[in-house]
Amino acid sequence: MLPEDQTRASSPNGTPISPTGAPSSIATNNTTSAANAIQMMNSGATTAGLGELPAGWEQRFTPEGRAYFVDHNTRTTTWVDPRRQQFIRTYGPNASNTGTIQQPVSQLGPLPSGWEMRLTNTARVYFVDHNTKTTTWDDPRLPSSLDQNVPQYKRDFRRKLIYFRSQPALRATAGQCHVKVRRDHIFEDSYQEIMRQTPADLKKRLMIKFDGEEGLDYGGVSREFFFLLSHEMFNPFYCLFEYSAHDNYTLQINPHSGINPEHLNYFKFIGRVVGLAIFHRRFLDAFFIGAFYKMILRKKVVLNDMEGVDAEYFRNLEWTLNNDIEDILELTFSVEDDQFGEIVTVDLKPNGRDIPVTNENKREYVELVTEWKISRRVEEQFKSFMSGFNELIPQELINVFDERELELLIGGISEIDVDDWKKHTDYRGYSENDEVIQWFWKCVRSWDSEQKSRLLQFTTGTSRIPVNGFKDLQGSDGPRRFTIEKAGETESLPKSHTCFNRVDLPLYNSYESLVHKLTLAVEETVGFGQE
Repeated sequence: MLPEDQTRASSPNGTPISPTGAPSSIATNNTTSAANAIQMMNSGATTAGLGELPAGWEQRFTPEGRAYFVDHNTRTTTWVDPRRQQFIRTYGPNASNTGTIQQPVSQLGPLPSGWEMRLTNTARVYFVDHNTKTTTWDDPRLPSSLDQNVPQYKRDFRRKLIYFRSQPALRATAGQCHVKVRRDHIFEDSYQEIMRQTPADLKKRLMIKFDGEEGLDYGGVSREFFFLLSHEMFNPFYCLFEYSAHDNYTLQINPHSGINPEHLNYFKFIGRVVGLAIFHRRFLDAFFIGAFYKMILRKKVVLNDMEGVDAEYFRNLEWTLNNDIEDILELTFSVEDDQFGEIVTVDLKPNGRDIPVTNENKREYVELVTEWKISRRVEEQFKSFMSGFNELIPQELINVFDERELELLIGGISEIDVDDWKKHTDYRGYSENDEVIQWFWKCVRSWDSEQKSRLLQFTTGTSRIPVNGFKDLQGSDGPRRFTIEKAGETESLPKSHTCFNRVDLPLYNSYESLVHKLTLAVEETVGFGQE
C-alpha cells in the first residue's frame, strides 16, 4: 500500500491530464546553452533526473513496470523524479531584468493543500488546483508567483494566498485538536477549551463537537462553530468590541473594555480565535473598521482612517488642517476622555495640556490625536489580542497581505447580489438608462466574487453587506444608498467617497475604457482615489 499522497502529487493510480491549451510538444533537450535554457524555462520544461536520489527518497515500480517515487520524509508519492531540475524564471528590480535558475523539484517542499503536480506525455510538469478546478504551468510554491508582471488583483490575493498557505508555519501538525462546546454557552466553553491548549495543540487537525450532538467534523461543524462563536465573541454585550460611529456593522475595540476585569485575557482569546480561523481556513462572521486590519499589519494609522471610526470627528480634523485656526480654536496637545463617568485629561505628548495648537504645529496635533483615538487608547487591549494571534500566525507571514486583503482573509468573500445592488443605487448626473451606467453594471456582472468584493471595499470602505442587503447600506450619517455620480475627466480614474457610499464615474467613451479605468482604481490603488 502506498503512503498517503499529502502533497497531492499524482500517485500511480492517477491518469495525468493536459491543461487547457497545452502545446502538443515541448523542447526537453538537456542542453547548457543559454538560448535553450530560456526556451525550456518559458515552456516549463525540466531536465531528466540524473545522479543519486535525494536523502529519504526511493524509486519503486508499479506492477505494469512504471516508475514512481516515494518521499519517506513526508510519506508522499509522485510520478515526478525529484532529481529533475526545473527551469525557473527570476525577476530583477524591473520587468526586463530576468534570469534563469535550476531548482530540483524535491527542494521546493510540498504543494499547497488542494494542489497536484502532473506530467504531460512529453514530460512537462504542470499543476492542478482542485480548489478552483484550474490548471497552470506555474509552480505555486515559487516566490516568482508574486512577480510584478501579473495583474495586481491576482498578485495581491490569490497568489499571495497560495504563497501564504504553503509556508511551513501554516502547516497542520500530526494529531487532533478536540474542542467540545455547548451551543448555548459557546463563548464561555470556547474560552475554556481554546485557552487551556498550547499553540502547538491548536495547530493539529481541528475537531469540533457540540455537546449532546452526534456527528464527525469534516469541515461543516467547524465552519458553523466559527460562525456562531464570532456572533457571540464580538457581541457588544461583553463590552469587548463596539460598533463604530461610521455605521452599525463594523466593529472596533471598546476603549472602555476594562469594565470587564478579565478583558485582557479575553482579548488574547479572541486573537487566538482569529488566528485559529486563518490557520484552519475558516471564516468569521465579523468585519472590523479598516484601521483595525492596518494595526494587525503593524501599519501606521493616518487621518483618512478616522473616517471609518468617527466621520464627524474626521471632518473636524480636516477643517483644522485646511483653515486658519489662529484665535479661532483654543486647542492644546491633549484630549478629554470619559473614563467610566470621570472626565480625564490625556496628554498627547509630554505636558501636552500646556502646549497650544497653532497653524505651525497643527499637523503634528492631527497626527497625534488620530493615533490616540484609533490605536493608543486601546493599546493594551490590542497588545493582548496580538499576543494570541501571533501564537498561530507569524507576523512576517501575515504582512504579505494589505489591509483590504486581510479583511477578505478573515471574513471571506461574500456572494454579492448585483441585482439587489443595482436596485438600491441612486444616480447623480446620470440616469439608469445612460450607456456608461449600462457599461458599469455589465463590468460588475463580469467580475468574479473577489473583484466585486474589492469594488464594494473601494466604494463603501468594507466588503461587508448588511444582513438585509443593499437597502440597509449605511453612511456616516445614517442610511445612505450607493450612489454613482457623474464627475471627473475621461482620462481620470473613478474616485470613491466611502463616507457617503459614492463613486465619481467619468463619462468614458467606451466600455473597454471604463473597464480599464475601474479595474485600475479598484485593484491597483491602496488609499489613492479614496476619500
